[in-house]
Amino acid sequence: MKRPPRARPCCAGRHQGRHALPNKDRSNGGTEEGGTMRFGAKQIVFAGLALAITGIVIFGAANWRDINRARLVATMFSGKEQVERFHRMDNYFPVRVFHRAGDVSPLPAGAPLKLPAAYRYGGETRDTEKFLTDTDTTGLIVIRNGRVLHEEYRRGNDADTRWISWSVGKSFISALVGIALDEGKIESITDPLVKYAPELKGTSYDGVSVKDALEMSSGVAWNEDYSDPASDITRFGSVLAYGDSMVGFAKTLGRAHEPGTVNHYNSMDAQMLGLVLEHATGMSPSEYLEKKIWSKIGAEHDGYWVLDDTGTELAAGGVNVTLRDYARFGLLYLNDGKWNGAQIVPADWVRASHTPDAERLMPGKRANSDSEWGYGYLWWLPRAPDGPYSAVGIYNQFIYIDPSQNLVIAKTSANSGYGQTNDETSWREDETIALFEAIAADTAP
Repeated sequence: MKRPPRARPCCAGRHQGRHALPNKDRSNGGTEEGGTMRFGAKQIVFAGLALAITGIVIFGAANWRDINRARLVATMFSGKEQVERFHRMDNYFPVRVFHRAGDVSPLPAGAPLKLPAAYRYGGETRDTEKFLTDTDTTGLIVIRNGRVLHEEYRRGNDADTRWISWSVGKSFISALVGIALDEGKIESITDPLVKYAPELKGTSYDGVSVKDALEMSSGVAWNEDYSDPASDITRFGSVLAYGDSMVGFAKTLGRAHEPGTVNHYNSMDAQMLGLVLEHATGMSPSEYLEKKIWSKIGAEHDGYWVLDDTGTELAAGGVNVTLRDYARFGLLYLNDGKWNGAQIVPADWVRASHTPDAERLMPGKRANSDSEWGYGYLWWLPRAPDGPYSAVGIYNQFIYIDPSQNLVIAKTSANSGYGQTNDETSWREDETIALFEAIAADTAP
């Protein structure tokens, strides 16, 4: 999808439009090329975070663990650190484990698939291996008709590596909202958020419905300009560095549009849905995920969810699981929410999640959307309203589902160039979809 220069979405994966942690996702660092440091918006953010670290030390606001975390936030997205740290977020942040249960669901091997050597993108033929290398791919799995056709790991990852989801985790939140709705814990998706989270009364989220938040249409103002020291993303970086409350931060945001009128990617919308889930179910999102999904799909490993210092899940993108377990979540959706004959996520919810129901949510250029990709309930539709759909996270995390091909592709990455430009040349998200389409064509009967 060709997006206009944007104020990127927080944590998204399709920025300004899409996927990862509220703001933190986008903080890639600088790299050196030919001995020259490229200093830009992200480095300005790092400078601000360095000041935050200094404040922590001078004012004794935290212990050494907090200082180390602040240092991590300031350098996590500067290139090689992404590969080194995206697989051990539990070393730096509080986390809550969600446990697997029962027998592992097998992912049987199919006829080995050799990835296409090249694919078409932007009117050019692109080299597959170069793309996988350039985007710092750490894992790629292709499953068709329930069988693994291709599985590979790079950059030190293996089948046991738990990798940060970034905004792919938003699609986990969507599944949990659907289950809570089916159980009557959330009475209607048209209910206002404040019905379940009264602490949002009087904030810009007062008047926003559950459905508005699911569709990134809250109307709450969000600025993801890394070069602006007063932007929401920069302020969110300070929240991370200090270990402050993400909910408290959300309360500082203003209103840009009437709810339900404009599709504008805002990771805080997903964060507020996490808050609603906690109130409505009486469980944390991690606990609810464990009880309703993770213990039922034969996951191979326990997962964990990153928390803030108040014990609140980073609902906008803090899930950490293995590549094969990301693929299992994709298979759950491919099978309309059913696993081994048991309905885990309501089938009608799964279908609604990838079926845009308003003009602002349709794929293509629209005046009332800042993304050319379509949007459902925290799921992306890159091409057509009835075509493949995807969970997407910053730095090129993907769970791609093509029902017409009975296909799931999961990709984890640490794209060190992500965000060096404010367009697709560094995001590589449209291009990833082009590669997936080429893979789908090669696996077709």
